[in-house]
Amino acid sequence: MSDGPDFKKLESRMDGAIDSLKKEFSGLRSGRASTNLLEPVTVNAYGSDMPINQVGTVGVADSRTLSVNVWDKGLVGAVEKGIRDSGLGLNPITDGQVVRVPLPQMTEERRKDLAKMVGKYAEAAKVAIRNVRRDGMEDIKADDSIPEDDKKRLQDRVQKLTDEKVKSAEELQAKKEEEIMQV
Repeated sequence: MSDGPDFKKLESRMDGAIDSLKKEFSGLRSGRASTNLLEPVTVNAYGSDMPINQVGTVGVADSRTLSVNVWDKGLVGAVEKGIRDSGLGLNPITDGQVVRVPLPQMTEERRKDLAKMVGKYAEAAKVAIRNVRRDGMEDIKADDSIPEDDKKRLQDRVQKLTDEKVKSAEELQAKKEEEIMQV
């Protein structure tokens, strides 16, 4: 007799969605310079898109400025373009092989835009979690060796796990929105 879906695997997949959400959030700025801010930036280098940290060293110059020390002088323009086109609202300044990224003061409008992005990322994570739930529920329904009573019990267990992970995503969302909206 089968005991339904592999709950460790389901939980692992749901945790993957939460981890991905945390990574997305780390790239959203909250007013302080952080190298994580440039993590989502890609640079067109050598004919393909590469993460910025594979073409240079990203560092914090001061509390309001990031710097990218580009390893290949020929890629300085591509790094600058990648940062400018990233949708982060940044305007890099090139100084030899170093691209400086001053962080502008965040306006109320920019904070609201970032809060909307936080909502979109959180919703995408919740959808991913629900997709894992759906897969688990389908596994339970498809397994004819499980008695109906046990199927119901297993479905309740999958739902409880889903509710926990969705709540976790919502808590992360609320925390990040609060951080962004602080002046």
